[in-house]
Amino acid sequence: MSDKPVRLTAPPEGYADWLADLKARIHSAQQRATLAVNRELVLLYWQIGRDILARQSAQGWGAKVIERLAQDLRAAFPDMKGFSPRNLKYMRAFAEAWPDAEFVQAVLAQLPWYHQLALLDKLPGPETRRWYAAKAIEHNWSRNILVMQIETRLLERSGTATTNFETSLPKPQSDLARESLKDPYRFDFLGLTDEAQEREIELALVKHVTDFLLELGAGFAFVGRQVLLDVGGDEYFIDLLFYHLKLRCYVVIELKGGKFKPEHLGQLSFYLTAVDEQVKHPQDNPTIGLLLCRSKNKVVAEYALRTNAQPLGVAEYKLLESLPAELQTSLPSIEQIERELAGDGSPSDEDEA
Repeated sequence: MSDKPVRLTAPPEGYADWLADLKARIHSAQQRATLAVNRELVLLYWQIGRDILARQSAQGWGAKVIERLAQDLRAAFPDMKGFSPRNLKYMRAFAEAWPDAEFVQAVLAQLPWYHQLALLDKLPGPETRRWYAAKAIEHNWSRNILVMQIETRLLERSGTATTNFETSLPKPQSDLARESLKDPYRFDFLGLTDEAQEREIELALVKHVTDFLLELGAGFAFVGRQVLLDVGGDEYFIDLLFYHLKLRCYVVIELKGGKFKPEHLGQLSFYLTAVDEQVKHPQDNPTIGLLLCRSKNKVVAEYALRTNAQPLGVAEYKLLESLPAELQTSLPSIEQIERELAGDGSPSDEDEA
């Protein structure tokens, strides 16, 4: 048999489309297979945890039985990871936190095991865990992104910007627009000091636009910085322009380096009118404006927004913000967990109650 390489002729008509379709189908099948494996693993861990809970409760077995079980399971399945004492205790905690089997099967089984550990370790109760689990599934967050969103208190900040959306936008767009904004926005990823000026912050946001988009939230697409508007021969420049894919509208963001003043909204309103006239497509919804400032008096902002017919919001931004004390002391050691799942027999096993 000849080892000479086969000289390929030009592919027949339609081959490229067929190959692209095959690649998409193979990729989809790989994804489904990965999801199926993850689902079975999460359900298995929940069942093991439920059994441990039930037997400890009914028969009074102590914590030492978990160490014995870990040893026996690792001996029976030497090639299978995940049976360390620490991980078995996580299984028990997982089953205790989520007693509803239907919810585990329908919702939580969509998330990898490391996501489950982050939800257990970093959140206090079922309601907040449900919220973050739903968001992680909706936006396909990695474990690290999920942890970051929890640490930055996304739930507490979502939908809290001061806006007039209820009176300036029809439902349900007004509700979606309100939930799309936060207060405050965290820009600590920029590495700037509190003395940074507006233009310096603006440049840094564009340089770190991926992190900025993550902080803005799902749906925002970056259009440009210092976007030129020619109005009657005069030139004006928008600080930052975005398009929101779910709201189907442009979002104008203006940065102010000091405290909010009512007159700031006049300039922002002017930009919204210009974008609606010159940039917006007929099928787009009305443009939304977001004013980001160092600080604001909420009552003053509410008064300033009340008589404005255009959809506007006011929120603060923070350049430096330390991690809350309660999270500093309860950060999950992901590296340690990964070692445990690998079954390396880390001595930290015995530290868990």
